[in-house]
Formats: sequence, C-alpha cells, structure tokens
Amino acid sequence: MMASLLKYQDSGGVWHQLIDHSESYQESSCTAMFTFAMITGVKKGWLPDKAYAQAARKGWIGVNKFIDQDGNVDKVCVGTGQTNSLEFYLNRPTEKGNPHGQAPVLWCANALLKK
Repeated sequence: MMASLLKYQDSGGVWHQLIDHSESYQESSCTAMFTFAMITGVKKGWLPDKAYAQAARKGWIGVNKFIDQDGNVDKVCVGTGQTNSLEFYLNRPTEKGNPHGQAPVLWCANALLKK
C-alpha cells in the first residue's frame, strides 16, 4: 500500500480526495494519515527505502499549509457514504477543524517527536 501511495503524492507533498484523480481537491486528513504511517514506518524500520522518508517529510510540510494560526486544519473531507458516482466524491464538501482531520495531524507531530 505504501508503495502505491508514493506515486500519487503530488508535488506539494499532499494527496487528493480521490487518490488516483489529481483533478480532485487536496485533502488534509488523508495526507496526515498517510504521512503518519510513513513517519512511523520509517522510524520503526518497516519502510527502509529512502523514498518513504522523503515522502513523509514532504507530507508533513504539505499538511502544514492547511493549518491556520489557531491550529485548525482546513480541507478535511466530511464523512462519506458509498456510491458508484465519481461526481459524488469529487464534490464532497470540506470542513475546517473537523476532528477526523485534526487528530491525524497531531499523530504526525507526535510521531515526529518520538525517537
């Protein structure tokens, strides 16, 4: 899974609402979750390839652009159901400060601080 994610990280270090659709919007919670997984994997030696450390660094820098001066994370996709409609997912609204986006950013910060 991590190898597949590498090819979809954009030049700004983030992933999009629909991972394999670059025309979809940049989404902060998935970026933070994938970044957390890569930080943890690199630190524990599960992801030894240097590409993962570079992707984790880019992800952390990328996710920081979504954090405002009050610590609220923007561009968090609201919860979704399931459908076969691409348009449904492309048009999902985002929220600022939604807990399922705030938490993964904190996981990343915590993982970076751990030895």
